[in-house]
Amino acid sequence: MKYEGSCHCGLVNFEVVAEEDPEIEYCNCSICSKSGYLHLIVSRDNFSLNSGKAGMEIYKFNSGVAKHYFCKVCGIKPFYIPRSNPDCIDVNVNCLDTPPKNMRVIEFDGRNWEQNAHKLAHKSRSA
Repeated sequence: MKYEGSCHCGLVNFEVVAEEDPEIEYCNCSICSKSGYLHLIVSRDNFSLNSGKAGMEIYKFNSGVAKHYFCKVCGIKPFYIPRSNPDCIDVNVNCLDTPPKNMRVIEFDGRNWEQNAHKLAHKSRSA
């Protein structure tokens, strides 16, 4: 299935191809909790940034591996490159125009990331 999404103001527009019933992670780490992020991790081949590249900034923290892309205008983070799967794109399901109808939401203990990161390894091509 192809899903379209954007930031709040519409400057950043993207498309993502994913299953009709994808596995979605609900993470309790500090950044996901504060931003209301729901994770849809896909291969880079299944993601297309259609517009807004010049209107984005990158935020990095802690290890600096994850690259959190957000819109300079509205501040929304529609996707990022995750530390757990740096060869993938992690899309915020809340930024999809029409989210998947049959999502399987899995709780992920991101507060204890180091002990749980291996649970996401299957989403990466290199796994």
